[in-house]
Amino acid sequence: MISRRDFLSCATVAGVGAMTGVLPAFAQAYPSRPITLVVPFAAGGPTDTLARIVAERMRASLGQPIIVENTTGAGGTIAVGRVVRATPDGYTVGIGVWNTHVLNGAIYSLPYDMIAELEPIVLLANNSSLIVSRKSIPANDLKELIAWIKENGDKVSVGTAGAGASTHVAGVLFQNLTGTHFQFVPYRGAAPAVQDLVSGQIDLMFDQVSSALQHVRSGGTKAFAVTAGKRLPNAPDIPTAEEAGLPGFNISVWHGLWAPKGTPKDAIGRLNAAAVEALDDPAVRKRLADLGQEIYPRDRQTPEALGVFHKAEVEKWWPIVKAANIRVE
Repeated sequence: MISRRDFLSCATVAGVGAMTGVLPAFAQAYPSRPITLVVPFAAGGPTDTLARIVAERMRASLGQPIIVENTTGAGGTIAVGRVVRATPDGYTVGIGVWNTHVLNGAIYSLPYDMIAELEPIVLLANNSSLIVSRKSIPANDLKELIAWIKENGDKVSVGTAGAGASTHVAGVLFQNLTGTHFQFVPYRGAAPAVQDLVSGQIDLMFDQVSSALQHVRSGGTKAFAVTAGKRLPNAPDIPTAEEAGLPGFNISVWHGLWAPKGTPKDAIGRLNAAAVEALDDPAVRKRLADLGQEIYPRDRQTPEALGVFHKAEVEKWWPIVKAANIRVE
């Protein structure tokens, strides 16, 4: 016969054992389920391509799939808002780019603070742009292209990934530097704009190297200059804008990862470590190099480094964009 004391002792042990079996359900190590990566532009564009390459490698480190979600519209503000409003548990992150996380603040009246309401994770890579045209444009270098634009004026159409996108801002700065004028045609991302450029439906684009170069190499478009300070290692035949006769036209489009404000530090740490490991992978580095993406040094891949850089870029570009009087079309 079991005494009352023995019964209570057994019950206590059983209860602890039961709780021990339940604990993992409440304290599972992060991540314990798939992570959503919000991309602010259409599938197939430069930001989407970078996101998928990095996410594919991060999956191996995290042990969970990363589901890419393309949330387009309003120059990327819809996607950033989606990340800002998400539950800060580490299961929703967003990839951002120079225009979505810097320029948009000077162009749109945003319902969020892009610095105060986001947690930086990692600075990924930067990409210069190419001045490209449909292959039938009757110009052989940048000076001839500028002359052709001046002759045709408002008849010239320039595709953008949306108002405020890097493709749009680059076009505005080009107009200011050259004294030209043309019509902007906004798309819901760079990929559909490039498709129309290749098919001859629009005349020009100021597109990132990662999406533009493949069509230049295949003969689908013509390249006139790169917006970098030096020629591209993987396309040394394309001159810089300065070499082609347009000094001061330097634009670098950088990318980073962010999470909603309040995301646990351990989750930020795991995501950062997975991204850093991905960027150090030789296969990933080669794929990004082939696209013209330049990976940042290791000491700039910390959350803190991205936070400092982000603020500095806002302080640098907001006055420039506001002075250019760029407006949502």
